[in-house]
Amino acid sequence: TVRIWQGSEDGNYNCRHILKDHTAEVQAVTVHATNNYFVTASLDATWCFYDLSSGLCLTQVEDPTNSMGYTSAAFHPDGLILGTGTIGSTVRIWDVKSQGNVANFDGHTGAVTAISFSENGYFLATAAHDGVKLWDLRKLKNFRSFELYDQDTPTNSVDFDHSGSYLAMAGSDIRVYQVGSVKAEWNCIKTLPDLSGTGRATCVKFGPDARYLAVGSMDRNLRVFGLPEEDASTES
Repeated sequence: TVRIWQGSEDGNYNCRHILKDHTAEVQAVTVHATNNYFVTASLDATWCFYDLSSGLCLTQVEDPTNSMGYTSAAFHPDGLILGTGTIGSTVRIWDVKSQGNVANFDGHTGAVTAISFSENGYFLATAAHDGVKLWDLRKLKNFRSFELYDQDTPTNSVDFDHSGSYLAMAGSDIRVYQVGSVKAEWNCIKTLPDLSGTGRATCVKFGPDARYLAVGSMDRNLRVFGLPEEDASTES
């Protein structure tokens, strides 16, 4: 089930739509660059393309050659390409207009837990049980891999900031890398502790202009870290 919520002037949120087009657990939701559409990806091995205002499912895509459920999804910044990660460790790239599968990336171990495109559209970061891989979308190949820094904790989330300057990874702690290039190094410039005490950060997201980093953890708290000038964090 997917629920669409709308904020009101009094600060509350009301559920506008309840969507039941999938037959298995929904693992990911990603909003189109126009903010008019969104995609859901499910373990039923389909992804659905919705109109945001009406909640109508415009198309549900099932590839007969693929039986692996989807565990992550993200739109390319231009809105023309969709990336999905599968439970079977494959990253699948789609043409949104034709709903055709135009490329596949293999090489991960375990389910692909997160996907993020760089703002310039050149790079794709994917996270799985074996760490993070960076892909060159112009040549359709993997050019750099980051192994797990804690063998007992998978990397659960990756996120490029909107300026394309930073890449964040969340696992047993949170690490921020300066974005390089295919040949230039991607250097870790900040390591933030997992303050939950659980040893597992589950999601990470940059705020506008990378002024802060929001981190979710297994203790069901959201923590906001200032980057890079502020070292203090706030918790809610």
